[in-house]
Amino acid sequence: MNLNWLALAAVVALSLLAVSLGSLLPFPSAEARTREFTLEASQFSYSPYRLEVNKGDRVILRLEPQDVTHGLYIDGYGLETHASVGETAVLEFVADKPGTFRFHCSTTCGSLHPFMIGQLSVGPNTPFAASAIALVLVALGALGYGWWRIGNRDAGN
Repeated sequence: MNLNWLALAAVVALSLLAVSLGSLLPFPSAEARTREFTLEASQFSYSPYRLEVNKGDRVILRLEPQDVTHGLYIDGYGLETHASVGETAVLEFVADKPGTFRFHCSTTCGSLHPFMIGQLSVGPNTPFAASAIALVLVALGALGYGWWRIGNRDAGN
């Protein structure tokens, strides 16, 4: 009985270690996607003000001013565009830098212009969900095997 539990504990511990170490390795990332956003700009905000993409995604931003001429500058990427009311400016780039980046109006649009900001979050493009699912399946399998072995032992097999 003690050997069965020891074997079960070893399987679970090795599984946890393998999944933990595996999540640190540079897995091939999931397929990059094209993410398109329309940013409506009006004094003194962007809608939406927060954008979330994954590293490697192709990002297309359409700037559509609603009231006066507005600009868009993305910190960390050095990209900029502007548009007047009735126009649409387009920025296209690959989100190759993970992290959180501020974007802001780059054309003076009124007294609260300095507060017209938004946020671009570029998350890592790693299969954390796949690692978590693998961990759960391995742990459940190991526990099931241990219970099966104990059940067979108690049944006299």
